[in-house]
Amino acid sequence: MSEETNRITKLEEIVAHQAKTIEELSDQLAEQWKAVEQTRAKLDRLTERFLSLEEQSLEAPAITRPPHY
Repeated sequence: MSEETNRITKLEEIVAHQAKTIEELSDQLAEQWKAVEQTRAKLDRLTERFLSLEEQSLEAPAITRPPHY
């Protein structure tokens, strides 16, 4: 093979490797995005639950002096 053919073959191998790497990174990014969305949904549910529990709790009793004063 000529040097030019070898060079083109090498470049094609590099491009194929880079395309595979980009595809793998894209898949990983999609998985991480799903995890972020699930975490965000859990946080929203916990926030709503906390706020509802906070609303249901009784108001703190007024601070009064103990009877021994």
